[in-house]
Amino acid sequence: MYFTTPTICKRYYLILLLGVFLFASFTLSNKEVINPTTIQSYPLPENLNFAGEPVPIHIPDVYERMDRELMVNAYWHSNSLLMIKRINKYFPIIEPILEKHNVPNDFKYIAVIESGLINATSPAGAKGIWQIMRATAKDFKLEVNKNVDERYHLEKTTELACKYFLKAKEKFGSWTLAAASYNSGRARIARYLTTQQVNTYYDLLLGEETGRYVFRILAMKELLTNPSRYGFEVPSSHKYKRVLTRKLPVDSAISNLASFAKMHKVNYKQLKIFNPWLLENHLNNKSRKQYYIEIPTSKEN
Repeated sequence: MYFTTPTICKRYYLILLLGVFLFASFTLSNKEVINPTTIQSYPLPENLNFAGEPVPIHIPDVYERMDRELMVNAYWHSNSLLMIKRINKYFPIIEPILEKHNVPNDFKYIAVIESGLINATSPAGAKGIWQIMRATAKDFKLEVNKNVDERYHLEKTTELACKYFLKAKEKFGSWTLAAASYNSGRARIARYLTTQQVNTYYDLLLGEETGRYVFRILAMKELLTNPSRYGFEVPSSHKYKRVLTRKLPVDSAISNLASFAKMHKVNYKQLKIFNPWLLENHLNNKSRKQYYIEIPTSKEN
C-alpha cells in the first residue's frame, strides 16, 4: 500500500534511475566506445560526360542537380549493391548490341535507371528492362499480345532502343538530348527546344522526371564504374552470373510449354525465366513465325 504514496514513488524511481545510470557507466567504461559511421559529402568527379559530351557543372543548377543524384544513389545502399551485382549478368548482353549499332556504351545505364535491370511494369504500362510502351513496341515491329510480349525479350528490346537512340541523335545532333528524349519523347524535347530557344539539355527547363533523367544516368555510371570510391565492396563471387543457354528454333505451335520444357531437360520455371516473353503455358504461332527459345545448359559461364 505504501508504494502508492507520491513521495515514496518518486524516491523509488530516482533510486532505480540512479542504478541504471551507474550500471551503464560501469559497462561503457569496460568496453570500447564505437564511433558512428561518418556520413560524408562526395566531391563531383572531374570531366563528367555522357557519351563524350561534357557536363557543364560550372553552371550552379547543373552542379546541384548532379550532386543530388550522386548523393541519393551513393547512400541508397541496397539499390546500388543490387545494381553492381546485376550488371555482371546483363551488361554482357547489352554492350555488344550497342556496339553493333555504334551507340555509345553509356546508353546501357538507361536500362539501369529505367527498370533496375528487372522485367518491371510501370504505372503507365511500360514493360521490360528497357520499359517499352505497347505503341512503341508495335512501331518497331515487336510482337505484343496475350500470348507473346516481346517487350520482355532483352535482345530484341535492346535492338529497339538502339534504333530509337540513333533516330533521336539524328534529329537533335546530341547524344544527351537523345537520352533525355527516351524519357519524354522526341516531340516534346523538340517543342521545348523551340519554345525556350536553347539547344542543349542542360539549358532546358524541364519537368521533374525528365529534368533529373540524365543526371540519374550519370550518377549510376559513376557509381557502377567506380564503386569502391563510394564504399561499395562486392566480391566477384557475390555478383550475379550469366547462365549459358542454347537457342532452340521453333516455327510451329507448342500446345504445352511445361511438357516442352520437360522434353528438353528443364522445368517450366526455368523455361519461363529464360523466356519471359512467353506469357502463357502454350505458344499459338498461327503464322508459323520462327522464334528462338532459350534453354539453359549450365549454371554459369
